[in-house]
Amino acid sequence: MTLPRIVLASTSPFRAELLGRLQVPFEQAAPEVDETRLPDEAPREMVMRLAEAKARAIATGLEHGLVIGSDQCAVIGGEILGKPGSFERAFEQLRASSGRSVTFETGLCVVDAESGRAEVDCVSFEVGFRELDDARIRNYLEREQPWNCAGSFKSEGLGITLFRYLRGDDPTALIGLPLIRLVDMLEAFGLRLPLPTDA
Repeated sequence: MTLPRIVLASTSPFRAELLGRLQVPFEQAAPEVDETRLPDEAPREMVMRLAEAKARAIATGLEHGLVIGSDQCAVIGGEILGKPGSFERAFEQLRASSGRSVTFETGLCVVDAESGRAEVDCVSFEVGFRELDDARIRNYLEREQPWNCAGSFKSEGLGITLFRYLRGDDPTALIGLPLIRLVDMLEAFGLRLPLPTDA
């Protein structure tokens, strides 16, 4: 079979590591997309819109290939938690999350560059936090420095020490690329995984 060109519309090392688990060759490209939330936009709609915008931003420059876009936000009490960007903001986010549940909404899109056809979805995942005192939050942040992570933690790393439970259908959604749903989408475009060994 002829493998389609696959492009991940992200330079995130975490998303690249996840996509690498599917054992298909792929490239990475950085999409230029304004990630500002629209007025009154619901979190699920926002991440699906941005995932598609990222995929289409890369697909428009290609003659053919499948482009994968993803976007994620954390939601607590109806409020969106973005990437903290600093120790102080991360500390505030984790203090707000202490003893509460946080829902992660991950938008996913695959666009066929040739036809413009797209598959778009959102995968939810819930995280229940332990009661976190200031010392525990500080120890975590100083060790892992998750300034570029929505919700201020890395679940695939030391962040696991902060949780009481994880609840959802696809744990890879929490890291930022829902592989179970992605496999369905790729199959809708004719790419069935896992690949045969001679592919």
